[in-house]
Amino acid sequence: MPYKTIILSLGLLSLIQCNTQKEAKTSTKDKVENSANVTKSSQEGSVIYFNEGENKFLDEYQMNVTFKRISEDSRCPKDVNCIWAGVAVAEIEVMGTTTRPVTLSLANEDNKGRNYHRSADFNGYKITLIEVNPYPGVTLGTKALEGKYKIGITIQKIQ
Repeated sequence: MPYKTIILSLGLLSLIQCNTQKEAKTSTKDKVENSANVTKSSQEGSVIYFNEGENKFLDEYQMNVTFKRISEDSRCPKDVNCIWAGVAVAEIEVMGTTTRPVTLSLANEDNKGRNYHRSADFNGYKITLIEVNPYPGVTLGTKALEGKYKIGITIQKIQ
């Protein structure tokens, strides 16, 4: 008799757990769909914006894109005279429906001598970093901007 009670209670607990996971998955799916609708672009090459840590599935490119972080931001702060303008490097993880994830490091400036590139090719598309915001200021350094970055990228089919 105690075995039947134990088996019945384990069965009930697993059913409750399945229902909880289903509800969580549905609410997450709604959030992803709503955020994808905001940035849907009907024209190839239009700018797609990401907040730091944001992930989007771009249906028209059959590609999942995640803006991981800014790995380097050495841009000269506003109202300061600098010898070099500096560069911001964004780490973007891309994954096609039939490919493994690849991390791309895209910079806001091309500088082949320092191995900075604005664009990278992935799965037949050219992904280009268009903008990185916010721009660092004198009072707020790049440490204060961590987690607050926003980037804009374009994706174009390679001919």
